[in-house]
Formats: sequence, C-alpha cells, structure tokens
Amino acid sequence: MGCLVALLALLSPRLALFAIWLFDDLLSRAYDSWIVPLLGFFLLPWATLAYAVMWTAGTNRVSGFEWLIVILAFVVDLGSYASGGRARS
Repeated sequence: MGCLVALLALLSPRLALFAIWLFDDLLSRAYDSWIVPLLGFFLLPWATLAYAVMWTAGTNRVSGFEWLIVILAFVVDLGSYASGGRARS
C-alpha cells in the first residue's frame, strides 16, 4: 500500500489523500477531526499528506526533523498557488 500511495502522490497529492482515506485510517489517526483533512485536501494537499505521513513515521506525533518536511510541503503548496497565478497573468 505504501508504494502505491507514493506513486499516487507523485501524480497528485489529492489522489494520494483520497486513496489513504479510502483504504487506510491514517488520516483519522493523524488528525482529531475530519474537517482539517477535508480543508487540507482542497487548500494544502502536500502539507496535509506530509503531516499525516510524518505523524506515523515516528512516535505518533510530529517533532524535530519531521516539522521540516511538513514546512517544505507547505512551501510547495504555496509555490503551486504562486505559479498558477503567474501563469494566468
């Protein structure tokens, strides 16, 4: 399952989030409510996916180096919004 999700994440983080939601309970374990992953699906898919993966990678919390991965994913999300705006103009 992990390799399939990794391949889906390369195509689209939203597709990977949907597959995780459909086949695994990773999102419900990483997030306390359903609203945060839903908002993350639409607004910050890379950061949502990175947080969920980093949450399970360690001790069921995100700490230390894992925050760097989540922040990098957040920057990638912001970069995709910036490049989309630049392409439209």
